[in-house]
Amino acid sequence: MSPRSASVNEELRQRSRARILQATVDLVSERGYEATTLGDIADQAGTARGLVSYYFAGKRQLLQSAVHRAMHLRLGAALDREPLPTGPDAGRELLARAIDAILSLAVEQPVLMRTHMATILQYEGFVQCQEQQQLATLLRRAVIGYGSKDPDTDYPMLRAQLMGAVIAVLLPGAPLERSRLRGDLFDRYGLEWDMGSPPDTPRPEDP
Repeated sequence: MSPRSASVNEELRQRSRARILQATVDLVSERGYEATTLGDIADQAGTARGLVSYYFAGKRQLLQSAVHRAMHLRLGAALDREPLPTGPDAGRELLARAIDAILSLAVEQPVLMRTHMATILQYEGFVQCQEQQQLATLLRRAVIGYGSKDPDTDYPMLRAQLMGAVIAVLLPGAPLERSRLRGDLFDRYGLEWDMGSPPDTPRPEDP
């Protein structure tokens, strides 16, 4: 039996890593962060506990990588959704899709996203990982498509505005309406309300 090639081994590693990340999303969404152990995640992923620790330094890093993966999967699907935008408004449509993708994840996965934001604010910001880099690449793609001449400045600004909107959606006891936050972001970037994935509710009137 011939040994597996390096490319096959890498593909198997990526599949195993993806199962661990998806198991983390599923369990934290269901049980919360504190009630989810690395052993639980390994069992859910169908892998050895030691393999989880091999790929990830700890539960905080694992959570951030898992959420960044969920975000870049949602964002990538939105940007590549058919029909692909064309014409002079194509870049604005891509940015609208990006905003809606992140806001929709916050609304649909509040426990997961609230935990993610708490770890970012409580500790030392982002954990650098391949999932975070993939998310950054997609957000930069949206900013560049929008027409940014300085993506190194405009991408962090968009990221900060999206983080602020997500926190506002998730704020316990006093959440802001997604539609109002969406309207504010769309106004900032000069986007039409019917771009992206508009909610069923009409655009709120300005106060």
